[in-house]
Amino acid sequence: MDMRILLVKLSSIGDVVHTLPALAALRKRYPDAHLSWLVDEAASDLLCSHPMLNEVIIYPRRGFGELSSNLRQWPRLIKEARNFINHLRSKSYDVVIDFQGLLKSGVLTWLSRGTRKLGFAEGREWSSIFLTEKLPRYDPDEHAVLRYLRLASHLDADVEKPEFPLAIGEADTERAGRLLEEAGAGDRRILCLNPGAAWETKRWTPKGFAKVTDSCFERWDMVTVIIGGPGDNILASDIAMSARHPVIDLTGRTRLRTLAALYQRAGAVVSTDTGPMHLAAAAGAPLVALFGPTAPWRTGPFGRKQQVIRLGLSCSPCFKRHCHDPKCMMDISPEQVIEAVGKIRRW
Repeated sequence: MDMRILLVKLSSIGDVVHTLPALAALRKRYPDAHLSWLVDEAASDLLCSHPMLNEVIIYPRRGFGELSSNLRQWPRLIKEARNFINHLRSKSYDVVIDFQGLLKSGVLTWLSRGTRKLGFAEGREWSSIFLTEKLPRYDPDEHAVLRYLRLASHLDADVEKPEFPLAIGEADTERAGRLLEEAGAGDRRILCLNPGAAWETKRWTPKGFAKVTDSCFERWDMVTVIIGGPGDNILASDIAMSARHPVIDLTGRTRLRTLAALYQRAGAVVSTDTGPMHLAAAAGAPLVALFGPTAPWRTGPFGRKQQVIRLGLSCSPCFKRHCHDPKCMMDISPEQVIEAVGKIRRW
């Protein structure tokens, strides 16, 4: 009987991207295995219909959260939670790998019907108590990609050459092309800006992005495309108002796979430390990544076409979501970013 493996990596977008090399390594090692992945809704678009996966199990975190906030909906919550658990346990697995290493992923790993349950010792939130096989505790300064590959290596997978298999289909490429055509970009060189970030300390200034936009237009005839979620439209508007040249605002208009196809078309990408930044790196885009409160050696872009800009202040990395004086980001100059774009841009 073919081997059955369940990968547990729920979120976020960046985390899922970081786990793709482990998926590729496992598929190469076990070409006939039945590979399943348990993931949150937010990042599921990257995995649905993925050619290396036999099944994607979506954990309905958002739906459970909405139901749990209303006491009257608790009977429905209990019913849907039971249905989800039954679905999770409907198949048995030879190996379940907890890539997440948190309490929630640990519980889901425990609930699944797995003979071997693999992860790292001393996981966060006591998650490792649910494991049957524990690799030695990882070094927190080890890059996430290499950390996850060590779990695949434990199953005899070859991890020497990490690959990022993205399930970008023809429809995704066509959708990206239509968006650019409708916006008037046509076949012109594009500069993608990803200015949003969940942490306020990870954000750069709209005026800084605007100066990069104008300079790239004037020096290299690059048309700026701003991408992000629906919550980034005000930020995109601020950049557009500060720029001298027109920009294209696609915030909230791209699914993840369409965004990956857009990145493959880009002459360069400038991004804060977010999930879409990791997607750009995986898509092979020339990328300038701006880092302040976080550590690029842990979760920076993984590849050769990237330039990381980090001031290296004594207080950084602090991993704080709020700061009264975020100099680590605010003091990055537009000239630094423009110079980096000049080094890596396509065409």
